[in-house]
Amino acid sequence: MYKFNIPDMTCGHCAGMVQRAVKLVDAQAEVTVDLGRKLVEVRSSAAQQSIGEAIRKAGYENSAAT
Repeated sequence: MYKFNIPDMTCGHCAGMVQRAVKLVDAQAEVTVDLGRKLVEVRSSAAQQSIGEAIRKAGYENSAAT
């Protein structure tokens, strides 16, 4: 499982955009969004770097969370 901090994810629309970006990389990915903590958890067979890059391309800076 990968975790990403996404500081500029502030609303439901943002969360949806992030989820769609992840699904473009891996349509089978399981994506859980915690908007209050600005955290996204992803279960995917795709590389973490690929998912992070897709989120950036959607307009959201992110970093790996622990």
